[in-house]
Amino acid sequence: MGELNKDPVLVTGAAGFIGHAVSTRLVERGESVIGIDNLNDYYDPALKAARLANLKALDGFHFEQMDVSDADGVKALVQKHGVQRIVHLAAQAGVRYSIENPFAYQKSNLQGHLSLLEASRHAENFQHLVYASSSSVYGDKPMGGEGFTEDEPANDPVSLYAATKRSGEMMSQSYAKLYGFPLTGLRFFTVYGPWGRPDMAYFGFTQKILAGEPIEVYGEGRMARDFTYIDDIVDGILGALDHPPEQHGHRILNIGDSRPVGLMEMIKALEDALGMEAEKIMRPMQPGDVTSTYADISRLHDLTGYAPKVMLEDGLKRFASWYGDFYGNLPPQ
Repeated sequence: MGELNKDPVLVTGAAGFIGHAVSTRLVERGESVIGIDNLNDYYDPALKAARLANLKALDGFHFEQMDVSDADGVKALVQKHGVQRIVHLAAQAGVRYSIENPFAYQKSNLQGHLSLLEASRHAENFQHLVYASSSSVYGDKPMGGEGFTEDEPANDPVSLYAATKRSGEMMSQSYAKLYGFPLTGLRFFTVYGPWGRPDMAYFGFTQKILAGEPIEVYGEGRMARDFTYIDDIVDGILGALDHPPEQHGHRILNIGDSRPVGLMEMIKALEDALGMEAEKIMRPMQPGDVTSTYADISRLHDLTGYAPKVMLEDGLKRFASWYGDFYGNLPPQ
């Protein structure tokens, strides 16, 4: 770990899937990064530990184990290091998990978001807070036509997770008006790729296919998602970070691929990447799930030139290669 420069970027959720990738790219382009994470056990802590080991090997990365709901600790860290830019990715993820563990979302997604807003407003010469929202705020929408646009009003949330993310957007709007610092909310669509989250469908399908177990296909395969490769997502996050809105400015931008892919199409691409066919058990829609989500990304493109490059077939091949290297159980091709 090297010395931090005078303008470090704070990345919350640094040991997470997207946080790991964003922190790595920031260091690679010459930035110093302070990463924080509570390293909870929502999914395999060994995967988080491996991501964190990668980051700790980088010059210019500094790690503090901390929960974002610790408002005093976050504020003190920001002031100690003179942080002026933040990428806030820490959150309790998962639509279905929110039904069984609601208070985890109150702590991480509401109290945690407020901690970052407070730390930002008290920071000297603060430049920009970029935070993770979610496409879940849109609710459901029939397949066909254009993708979701940021001008569309958020629908009634169909999960507590979605409700907390919409609440974060509303809190951010109030802080921008009250305190006059720039904020950008990014509504993430489905992100996938190497070092991904085991609770995501493509990851869980891979585990079961390789183990010779059947996969459960919810919504009877009729769902569609805007699968976006992790490297493309990082391009968009850093593009947004580098182009803050004016003072008193709060904006919300979609970040996705803009090409909806049916669930069965994704499974076929994954089977091809693994060289194995899955036994499929069709299941009905689960509480909190939506049929189709996909993004209109024109605003982010106009602002930063954002243009996703990696097609799903290629991205899943890269994921399969990483999975084999990390877990050591990919079948020979």
